[in-house]
Amino acid sequence: MATRPAGSHVSAWRPAVAGVAEVFHAHFVDHAYPRHIHEVWTLLIVDDGAVRFDLDRHRHGALRTSVTLLPPYVPHDGRAATPDGFRKRVLYLDTSALDAELVGRAVDEPDLADPRLRARVHHLHQVLATPGDEFEAESRLAFILDRLRHQLRQRSPVGVQPAGPGLDE
Repeated sequence: MATRPAGSHVSAWRPAVAGVAEVFHAHFVDHAYPRHIHEVWTLLIVDDGAVRFDLDRHRHGALRTSVTLLPPYVPHDGRAATPDGFRKRVLYLDTSALDAELVGRAVDEPDLADPRLRARVHHLHQVLATPGDEFEAESRLAFILDRLRHQLRQRSPVGVQPAGPGLDE
């Protein structure tokens, strides 16, 4: 039986909501995730502290003010960026929730500094904590997925540099 470090708390469940494979809430002080992959999209918000992680061998951070989206099948790790650890809430989303063409854009920039999106993810977590509100959860998830698609599609495709002033004249 695995033990959790002192001060850690974890809860996880599989809601009856199409598109959501699992919900995971955790508070970790000393825990560090070894390099691993998920077979699903990982959508997370940090409520306290901050998380440092390497995604596809590039360093990143997850902060309280943003939303972090990790694509499926891309190696990453994770650890606290502050001495007090971190508290996070995660939605593991089926691979069908977002197009595979968006993986590269999420790898390049997993951080989404979008206060409206963060608020929507927060409210979805609140709804998912109450069984019986599956229809509301599915509706909220649809808005979140639309916003994620919009955010990711606005980014330059992987390997394409945006044209600078005077370059396309």
